[in-house]
Amino acid sequence: MKFSLNGEYITLQQLLKACDLIQSGGQVKAWLAENEVRVNGELENRRGKKLRSHDVVEAAGTRIEIE
Repeated sequence: MKFSLNGEYITLQQLLKACDLIQSGGQVKAWLAENEVRVNGELENRRGKKLRSHDVVEAAGTRIEIE
């Protein structure tokens, strides 16, 4: 899946919500504890991680390429 970035960055929490992997921001902490998330191949569990163009996020069997 491709995600078009509208600003300088998006946080991991905002991206997961925008891509419908979580229903609300309040779920993100528990969701990250239960699911493995990789950003550019590295494990990531910080909901506030800033993601920028060309980053690749893999979570819950979904690959998201940020444009």
